Order: sequence, then structure tokens, then C-alpha cells
Amino acid sequence: MERKKFIHTIITGAAAMTGLSAFNRFTSELKEQEQVMPVLFIGHGSPMNGIEDNEFSRRWTQMAKEIPTPAAVLVVSAHWFSKGTRITAMDFPPTIHDFGGFPQALFDVQYPAPGNAQLAEETAALIHSSPVELSHDWGLDHGAWTVVRHMYPEAHIPVLQLSIDYTKGPQYHYELAKELQALRKKGVLIIGSGNMVHNLRMVAWDKMDEPGYGYDWALKMNDTFKQLISDGDHRPLINYEGFGKEGQLAIPTPEHYLPLLYTLGLKKDKDEVAFFNDKAVAGSLTMTSVKIG
Repeated sequence: MERKKFIHTIITGAAAMTGLSAFNRFTSELKEQEQVMPVLFIGHGSPMNGIEDNEFSRRWTQMAKEIPTPAAVLVVSAHWFSKGTRITAMDFPPTIHDFGGFPQALFDVQYPAPGNAQLAEETAALIHSSPVELSHDWGLDHGAWTVVRHMYPEAHIPVLQLSIDYTKGPQYHYELAKELQALRKKGVLIIGSGNMVHNLRMVAWDKMDEPGYGYDWALKMNDTFKQLISDGDHRPLINYEGFGKEGQLAIPTPEHYLPLLYTLGLKKDKDEVAFFNDKAVAGSLTMTSVKIG
């Protein structure tokens, strides 16, 4: 066994053994809430939303005022697809500008929120379905910071990212999310960041400034997703390949859709569901977002 893998096995094995008791080291001063922290799925859309004052970014700001102030934020972003599951574990995760062709002002943005290595270790310990690697070479990609900087502009709340294992199917991701339930009870805000309908190849660039413009198939699939989420019927959403041609157009690749399954996997029976930023953009994208709890 390679030395790096051997050390990783020891670390993850020890983390699994500590389990919830390890988690309680970070949260020992945090009282369990009678009403657990809500969970969000946020359609993040264009990176420009990170610096623009528009209806979407303003709603993110407002959402932060409507929910309890979190002890920390954990983001599952469409833009961290990895082999295996990883979590950021540095004290100050760098701001990643993982895009091209945008104004320099967007590249100049730094979001200096702290991380929390201890919370990363303890979160990894909660996950028993797979070993979790502690990452020191990622940071906050634009699926995270473009949203969170509007919610918490003072950058005073620890922000971590959990990667999406591209070797696993949708059921795996839905079930893994359930293992994070203890975080909600201790005031950690979990955000899935992607887009329900996301087909960049079919973007109508000439309709970018036309509010709410969506192709018929995009609007239909967005309504289908919303109805299933409202009904608590997650099975078709997990088995999304069964949606046929319209589903293939809405989800040509899984990375922007899978964060939704993390949010849904954390839903409890009594949690209420609400939608916000429910609009199509440029024909083949929807910004539709979900608050659970």
C-alpha cells in the first residue's frame, strides 16, 4: 500500500471510530435546537451573480436573514466533482476562480471566510458509507462563494465544501446526505449548490436579458421537479434517467443536479418545503431553489 493511502486509511479509520463523540468536540458548546437548521438547494447560475445586485443575489441575502445564523456552512457544489469523497480541511480555504471569459472584477473577488479543520474531521467521521479524504488543496469554488458572500458578506462564519464523488450513482449521494443529519441539529447550514435545469449547450444567448425565458421542455421539467419535491416523492428524482428525452435535455450531465439530492436526502418527514428564485434563464437554465425546514 502506498504511504499516502496508508496514512489516509489510518486517519479515516480513526475518524470513523470516534463518530458522533468526535463531532461533539466542535459542537459541545452548541445546544441542540428544537427546530433544526433548514437545508437549502440554491440555483447559483452564472458566476456573475457573485458580484451583481440582482433579484437572485438579493434573495440569497434575504434568505440569510430569514433563517437562524449558522455555526458553520457546508456546501455541496456542482463544481467539485472528485474521485472519492473529500472535504476541505484548511483554516482559510482559498477563493477559487474556476471559470473564464468574465470581467476582471469577478476574478478580483476574494471571500476570506475561515474554514474549520476540526469540523471537517468530525463531519468525515459522521460518514460511514465511504472514506472521506481531508483536502488541503481545494478551497471555495464559485458554486460556494458566489452565493455565500451575499448571505454572509462579513465572511465571519466558517465555510467548508464537500465534494461529489463522480464514480457513484444518485442513490449513493442521496443516502450519504442522510448521514449528515446531526449537523443540522447543531446549527450547521448545509447548502446544495447547482441548478435543477442546466444545459449550457442550448443556452439562448440572445435571450439572456429576457426575464423568465425558458424553453418548453425546461419549464415542464422544472415544474415536474417542483411537484415531486412538494409531494415528498423523491424516488423519481433519484432515478432521474427515467424522465426520458426532456429529462436528458434538462440534465445532460449530472454535476449540477446531484447537489439537489443532497438537500432532499436531509429532509425529515415534518419539514416544510418552499421554493424561491423560481425563474428560467436564457431558455435552458433554471434558478429554482428550495428551502427545507
